[in-house]
Amino acid sequence: MAKAGLSTRRVEGIGEGSLVGTLSRLLQLTCEAVLVFDGMGRVLLSNDEAAELFDAPDGLVGSDVRLLFPASPDDVAGPFDARELPFPTDGAAALVACRGEGGRSVNVRVRCEAVQAPGETYLLVARPSSDGALLDREGARALEDLRRANHRLAGTLNIVLDTLDSTNVSALFDRVLEEVTETMEADGTIVYLAEADGFHLRGISSGLAGEKVARFMPSGRSVERLAIREGRAVRLRVCAPSSGALRQGRLTTREVVNEDTHEVLRMRSDMLPPFTSFVSVPVWFGGHVISIIEVGWRRVHPILKEEAGLLDSVAHYLSVQLAGAFTTLRARRAARLDSLATELREELLTSAAAGGPGAADSIEGVFAEAADELEAALVRVHVNDQQPLVVAVLPLTGAQELPVDFEALVEGHRVDGVAVAPVLPDTPLFSALRELGEPCVGALVDLGELSGHRRCLMLLRPDGAEPLDDIELDFLRVLAGDVRDIARGEEAREQDKRISQALQTGMRNELQHVDGITAQAVYSSATKAASVGGDFYDLIRLPDRRACVIMGDVSGKGVEAASVSAAVKTALGAYAWEGLAPARMVRLLNEFLLGFSRLETFATLFVGIVDLSAGTIRYCSAGHPPAILIGPGADEISILDVQSGVVGAFHDINYQDGLVTLERGDVLLLYTDGTTEARDPSGAFFGEEGLRDMVMRESEGDKPFDGFVERLLSTLDAFTGRNLEDDVAMVALRFDELGDVPKAGEGSPVDASRAPGEKGAPTV
Repeated sequence: MAKAGLSTRRVEGIGEGSLVGTLSRLLQLTCEAVLVFDGMGRVLLSNDEAAELFDAPDGLVGSDVRLLFPASPDDVAGPFDARELPFPTDGAAALVACRGEGGRSVNVRVRCEAVQAPGETYLLVARPSSDGALLDREGARALEDLRRANHRLAGTLNIVLDTLDSTNVSALFDRVLEEVTETMEADGTIVYLAEADGFHLRGISSGLAGEKVARFMPSGRSVERLAIREGRAVRLRVCAPSSGALRQGRLTTREVVNEDTHEVLRMRSDMLPPFTSFVSVPVWFGGHVISIIEVGWRRVHPILKEEAGLLDSVAHYLSVQLAGAFTTLRARRAARLDSLATELREELLTSAAAGGPGAADSIEGVFAEAADELEAALVRVHVNDQQPLVVAVLPLTGAQELPVDFEALVEGHRVDGVAVAPVLPDTPLFSALRELGEPCVGALVDLGELSGHRRCLMLLRPDGAEPLDDIELDFLRVLAGDVRDIARGEEAREQDKRISQALQTGMRNELQHVDGITAQAVYSSATKAASVGGDFYDLIRLPDRRACVIMGDVSGKGVEAASVSAAVKTALGAYAWEGLAPARMVRLLNEFLLGFSRLETFATLFVGIVDLSAGTIRYCSAGHPPAILIGPGADEISILDVQSGVVGAFHDINYQDGLVTLERGDVLLLYTDGTTEARDPSGAFFGEEGLRDMVMRESEGDKPFDGFVERLLSTLDAFTGRNLEDDVAMVALRFDELGDVPKAGEGSPVDASRAPGEKGAPTV
């Protein structure tokens, strides 16, 4: 016999398996009053006819049989003696008077006989002696049968009318359950819907609130097997446990009698509804059972075949409504889980963007929310890749080594790096967990290696609970894939950031010392962008009191921008040592970049060659924000406004040089566009005007040159609330020692943007 399956036996004739049901049915069918009493005169069993004949609306069970016959002594406190009854107990008929309606005496014909049973037991059958009274009783019985039939018909009609074109799934289930219960005068109704793995509980009537009802019935292992095999409603009764079974303690199995075939089935107690008598009704749609309805009574209740047939008719009508409800429920469940997966994904992305815990550190929290939605416990799993060792931190027994082959568990379930394997009955992992008394139904989730560690977990429901269905498993696969993708993206970005920082650390060395020039620089990474950008600068000492100053900004972030920045800086350094003019240097660099980067990367540049002996700076500004020349004491501020196009965007761009004469104490300020494009909390730009005002304020009077660019950056931080959206780089060069500067008109080249003899560029 398969473990946890059903066992059956066939009892021919009446047999012990159906004796109680047969007796109950006999008592219901007969129009005679029937009593069973013991050797102490206590009534053990009676039917409705006996209660009516002897005027006992509350029932006769437990009363003294002597009180039913006026001829008996009024005082029944003494010991009971069957020989003192006013009728024989050998089966012979007798005419005696009994207590009837209103306490009046009624003549009845009685037959009483001792029966073979444990102890002293008597069976008494009585009926009115008058034929007219008997006819009255039979008529009342017929009227009661008619009333019951009318009640069934009216209830069935209500079910049909109330569920026509129903669009509210919850209301549909609620109404059907309550109306079926009321129509059948039952104690409760339960409905299960079919899934691929079995039947899942989807509703109970209000009368069963607080009762323990199985949430899941595996296919082929419960009474649903009988209903499907018979193809119609099956009348069932749960047998009372034997004294031997009671002595064993907890009843793990019970015997169930099929009232139609007299089969006795043994099945798990937790798979049974909280009834003694019940009908299991299959609901068919498209050749498949889509639902099981169970209607039952807590005490033994004789169930007519006509009543079972009525439930079959109700199920046939409800099949279309339940099929639609089933589809609607699945769609709603799928939509709810899709929405939750999106919410959790957004939480991870938002946390990472705000500098919070990354996806790898948030795995447990994310799946804890998923476990709450799935009504499961979250279990951490540690897998040792060096040996077949799996340790789970279980909710009841703590850390436990599980004797399972982990790789075999996830084999065949891995898609795009993640595996979600269902934990089902009769699997090794299920058995290991069940032996520990732990939740053992659910799913194993393996996200692979993240941040250097194997990340695995389980979501488990208690033994006997419904397994995760295909919608829930798909939800876990989507969620696991999202977490893995986000975590691996964060790892890649973090690696890129480290490479970028290494590259930029190498190219942002301290500015070289050049005699006659005091230089200072500052660089601030954006506080909103989590990766390093492409801003760079350099000051290169050249022979003959010359120097090359460079500032650039490569589009993009991360490794690509940093690697292009490093290449640009290296190339410009080489060009400077070759003695090339700035425009020539930029032109060569443009062709170099167009062949260097596979991405659409471009750069803005300022390249200047300072000649301290001549007191000039020749420059090429390729799409870069215009440099500012500040006279001593900030008495004059000029811009270097000879501009050319960006570098690395197009071939054959015409790059031009500009030339500016210098005086002792002049300061050249270079900056990237993150400076002027900084925003305050309201969104207003700092702008070029804000930059000029800041430069004049920090240069005028007796303010020292030392700390000049740091003061500029502090002003910018105050303006933005320390919330830069782009990197900011600034370089300031003060020219302290200049040779003789040729006067205008003596043949020295001058900037075409100013008139001969004027100092610097146009005054702002």
